[in-house]
Amino acid sequence: MALKKTELSAFRNIGIMAHIDAGKTTTTERILYYTGKIHKIGEVHEGSATMDWMIQEQERGITITSAAITCFWKNHRINIIDTPGHVDFTVEVERSLRVLDGAIAVFDAVHGVEPQSETVWRQANKYRVARLAFINKLDRVGADFQASVDSIRERLSANPLIFQLPIGREENFIGMVDLISRKAMVWHDDDESKGQKFELSAIPADMVDDVELAREHLIETVAGTDEALTLKYLEGEPITDEELWAAARQATISFKFVPVFCGSAFKNKGIQPLLDAVVALLPSPLDLPDVEGLSADDKEVVIKRKRLVEEPMSGLVFKIVSDPFVGQLAYVRLYSGSIEVGTTVYNARTHKRERVAKILTMHANQREEVPQASAGEIVAVAGLKLVATGDTICDQKSPIRYESVQFPAPVIAVAIEPKSAAESDKLGKSLERLGIEDPTFLVSQDAETGQTLISGMGELHLEIIIDRLKREFKVDANVGAPQVSYRESIAGHASAEELFERETGGLHQYAAVRIEVSSLEGDEAQGGLIFENKAPIHEVPAAFLKGVRTGLEESMQAGPIAGFPVIGVKAVLRGGAFQENVSDEIAFKIAAAQAMRAALRKAQPRLLEPVMAIEVLVPDNYLSNIITDLNSRHARVNNVTVRGHLQVVEAAAPLAEMFGYSTQLRSISQGRATYTMRFSHYDPVSKQTLERITGGYSS
Repeated sequence: MALKKTELSAFRNIGIMAHIDAGKTTTTERILYYTGKIHKIGEVHEGSATMDWMIQEQERGITITSAAITCFWKNHRINIIDTPGHVDFTVEVERSLRVLDGAIAVFDAVHGVEPQSETVWRQANKYRVARLAFINKLDRVGADFQASVDSIRERLSANPLIFQLPIGREENFIGMVDLISRKAMVWHDDDESKGQKFELSAIPADMVDDVELAREHLIETVAGTDEALTLKYLEGEPITDEELWAAARQATISFKFVPVFCGSAFKNKGIQPLLDAVVALLPSPLDLPDVEGLSADDKEVVIKRKRLVEEPMSGLVFKIVSDPFVGQLAYVRLYSGSIEVGTTVYNARTHKRERVAKILTMHANQREEVPQASAGEIVAVAGLKLVATGDTICDQKSPIRYESVQFPAPVIAVAIEPKSAAESDKLGKSLERLGIEDPTFLVSQDAETGQTLISGMGELHLEIIIDRLKREFKVDANVGAPQVSYRESIAGHASAEELFERETGGLHQYAAVRIEVSSLEGDEAQGGLIFENKAPIHEVPAAFLKGVRTGLEESMQAGPIAGFPVIGVKAVLRGGAFQENVSDEIAFKIAAAQAMRAALRKAQPRLLEPVMAIEVLVPDNYLSNIITDLNSRHARVNNVTVRGHLQVVEAAAPLAEMFGYSTQLRSISQGRATYTMRFSHYDPVSKQTLERITGGYSS
């Protein structure tokens, strides 16, 4: 069935985002059921959820890859991306939020804001994505609606505004009261319609006062965001429901508050009002500012483009997938104009033109071919061979380049080799395809041992990669023990001066460079090179500065201690020398690289290891076991708090000490504790670790 055409103002491009197990996929499943997209509700715990189509997702009951699907609600087209909650797959959230206009943030009513909730919230802030909050699982023992709302305010520094109050608690939760209409919505558990039908009734007598108080706060807050409504409110004039919704929409889009809704997706309660809120409060592409990019020819020139079909075509490739039937698919968010099958598009990064072979609308792992797509749509395009995640495709006559997606560096690696020599080529090609799909998965060669190393964001990330190699690509491989991706830095400062001069084949090259390096502090210490030029122009002309910077950056790829990448260094070019018709950019690059290596050796080099932020949720009687085990892993316990009926342990530990933690945690808590772990920062290694890695290196 072909998708019907929808006005751009009726588009909603949204994501469902949350911590693992908060109920994102279950919420999405109910949305698809009530919008008529599916006719049978799939369950995560049964491995039958529509959006969790990968076999690895079905077996583990978690979302690994973001899946896209389109549904319709009240004459609005809703393009949904269901994103993972596990920190190892945070790249899927990052690249999805980059191209979305709005999001539903799902929170577990028992736990409120959890660690990955904070991570995805920060990502949504970064890309200026308007949000609704959905407090889920209100039927669970220990569910606390108000505590969850408070945690949004306290832990996310957000301004939550309650639009619904729940009726009943825990197993007695039956529905909610809409504060604007003053109507109670009640669902019956024995209803054969699976939540499609609900009753509108009067507010329960014991809730009238609470509803009026919350409604007054809602009206006051919404009116305060709109001058005309503020005047009406102060003068005591009645404000209509339509005026409240219209002002609330503008305030949501401009981040003045986050509307809060509630329900229980698993028990089929609260999804229809949530869909109404998506339509009423989240932005269409037309509600957002013109999209900004840079000229494809001049990276300093900013170009603005209206999000209209009439504008020249432009879109951002946010994901690459290897499809067994179609080949390589590029997921594209179209910001302006339209594309048709058979036309050519221009890649603003590669400056190449490629032909669009097919355009597909995706329904999880199902697909439907369409002849064309236009602004506001999220589609998959087949036929683009040289495209990568973050590329802009556009009309060659009006080129534009949008900001790409930034990805975190991998923190863990394992050695991998084929089980037989015959499978060597097959393994190499399979790893290459997986690397194109996932920018946080890297393949490299160990220069000393010749081993192939695969790197990723965590143990689960690499476990899934290896499982996919076996099942999808039919490659059996031997895998080594996990290895930590260390970094190097410096603790002091130093200067170095290098002269590069050589003559080969009649070509004379000359360059002299004098640099000063120092260590960086705070967040900058976790980043790459900061370069500053203070050299007199008569010593180092501007034409050679690019060569100097390139040389400095290349020399930071391998540090002086053990050859790991160097971070957290500021390099200042103090001076140098050149000769007319002899010096060139390459000579300055080589001189700068030599100077950098010498300076790093003199500036108290140090080895750094990734430190993970850990949060463990555990019942009281297992708390001492957890803390004892964390101490044995050289973890630093920062805080122990109470959340509902569980203790929450916040700690930081070296990644090298945390391998196999999930198995150990199940053992010492009889399977009752859960944890999350995410990369936090790099810290200097212990003396024992330094000796183990370097064999007794001393600076």
